[in-house]
Amino acid sequence: MSERIEINTEYIPLGQFLKLSNIVESGGMVKIFLAEFDVYVNGEREQRRGRKLYLGDVVEIPEFGVFEVVREE
Repeated sequence: MSERIEINTEYIPLGQFLKLSNIVESGGMVKIFLAEFDVYVNGEREQRRGRKLYLGDVVEIPEFGVFEVVREE
């Protein structure tokens, strides 16, 4: 089961997503986090903090869980 992360925009950059989901505390930590941990977007390894995540995208971080981008209600 995935955790639902709600956004109210068309997309969210991966770096902001990591902050919103409380995986990292600040934007400065994102680059380091992506270098040290495996992050998968829709099953593909991703290291770009600017990667745009759209509704329905699934982010999997083995040490932290599975997250789905959904529309804020």
